[in-house]
Amino acid sequence: MSFYSYKNANPSCCPGTVNGNVLDGLNEKICIQVHRVYDSCLQQQQLTGVDVTITSYAQVVNNCCCNANACCGNETETVTPTSAPVPPITFESCRSSTMDVDITNLSVERLCDRPCFARVRGNIQIPIDILFTDSRCIEYIGKGVITVSRDVLLAVPDESIVPFTLEGMASAVCVAGTYLGNNTFQLTICVTIVLKVLAKVEILVPSYGFCNIPPCEEFADSVCDEFFSLPLFPPATLCDENSFTNNCNTCNSCNTCGNCNSCSRCNT
Repeated sequence: MSFYSYKNANPSCCPGTVNGNVLDGLNEKICIQVHRVYDSCLQQQQLTGVDVTITSYAQVVNNCCCNANACCGNETETVTPTSAPVPPITFESCRSSTMDVDITNLSVERLCDRPCFARVRGNIQIPIDILFTDSRCIEYIGKGVITVSRDVLLAVPDESIVPFTLEGMASAVCVAGTYLGNNTFQLTICVTIVLKVLAKVEILVPSYGFCNIPPCEEFADSVCDEFFSLPLFPPATLCDENSFTNNCNTCNSCNTCGNCNSCSRCNT
């Protein structure tokens, strides 16, 4: 099972939405160590004509798991290339390989005219994977880095024994790309960058106590489980179209009592 499995015998003890008074069940105050976010900002931008040189590459191999009845899916893996890519090189796609980024040349300058704020400047290093093929239709994946400069205003806390830090996360996906030669690609790429002011703190929070962790539910193709989870008898519902019309998305005819997938009238 898991916290969110319908087989869980005691969902009231698991994380999720609270039914009733949210204060019911609070029985202690606990001290936890977390990264507190003092400020954060998001920027999205399309970058055109960005030159990226791959520093390493691997060959992509497609493995198909098949049996006598059907193929159970395609799987890909990267292996050490048996030969270098043979030109011409054709760009296929690219995207960021991780959300974690490095910030270089970081500068934080507090502003006299705006207390609590600072000018934050730095270069965001975004790792990306570039997928391409050579003239033999052999597929490769190359590793590269996109550098994006940022100059923003962020609220920063006052000086303390435990210092604050600047961290970032980013996601990037290519719109188009061209191989220029010498392991360099010219890309048009959409970039989302989030900058955060963080500090590791100990904070006091109310608690419902420790989690009751349910046992794991083993995966199995149990076709009857969904059927067995249904109620034994149909629930008693009032077949009043006005009671569920406001929840309808389409206007056709009410064919089933209490079914709001299709209704003859809609108010939304």
